[in-house]
Amino acid sequence: MERLAAWIQEKNPGLDGPIDADEDLIEARLIDSMDFLEFIDLLEDISGTSIDLQEVTIDDFRTLARVRERFLTPAG
Repeated sequence: MERLAAWIQEKNPGLDGPIDADEDLIEARLIDSMDFLEFIDLLEDISGTSIDLQEVTIDDFRTLARVRERFLTPAG
């Protein structure tokens, strides 16, 4: 999660303080459409798995907590 948070901070240099795990990254415009595919690439690198965009929704990327639950927590 630290790499994801650091990437978001890098893309948003005016952001003060840490990103709350439940902050809506999309509504807060911390991830925009131009950066979304780069975010997916980073997440694939961190998780070690490919993300099939046909099998996910935007809500899977809405908060860091949801990203952790959906992509970084072992199933089961």
